[in-house]
Amino acid sequence: MQRNLWLFIFSAVLLWSAIYPHSYLIWTLEVSPALFALLILAVSRRRFPLTPLVYQLILVHAVILMIGGHYTYAEVPLFEQLSERNNFDKLAHFGQGFVPALVTREILLRLKVITSQRWCAFIVVSICLAISAFYELIEWQLAVLSEEAAEDFLSLQGYVWDTQADMACALVGAICGLLWLSRLHDLQLRKLMNRPLN
Repeated sequence: MQRNLWLFIFSAVLLWSAIYPHSYLIWTLEVSPALFALLILAVSRRRFPLTPLVYQLILVHAVILMIGGHYTYAEVPLFEQLSERNNFDKLAHFGQGFVPALVTREILLRLKVITSQRWCAFIVVSICLAISAFYELIEWQLAVLSEEAAEDFLSLQGYVWDTQADMACALVGAICGLLWLSRLHDLQLRKLMNRPLN
């Protein structure tokens, strides 16, 4: 995907999500990671460009975050009709494992931190679980600090095991990302690493 198209999609969804969201506080909290990712990508683009696959996955995850920020995860329209609970939050947490798995894999392999594919998979999944657990801790603290927005931000929907289910979704997402996309990722990594960097 070309950089201009990537930026257009990101900007268009960001703009849409900012127009009359459910709550500007929730919007800010949910969209911040996408904006932080954009900043990191902009700073590292020349020195450490990523594979097209990873750029596309980051965009998909950013769009998920912006949709959740606009509606809140508990009130995304289509997902309200699919079951008793709105499971858009679970999709987002699946993505929270799926996308970081490929990003982490790329960094570990390109920097030669790990050379064994098996150990790489284990470490990638472990890092994704750590990210998910850390995110749950951040959600908890932000909810404590902002009691008015706690329910909307946490998206518990009365489910006592929501935090554990979120981490389980991230775990499944990380494993699926590695199983489904490692071969394609390897092809793109070889192509990227054989070309001179700007």
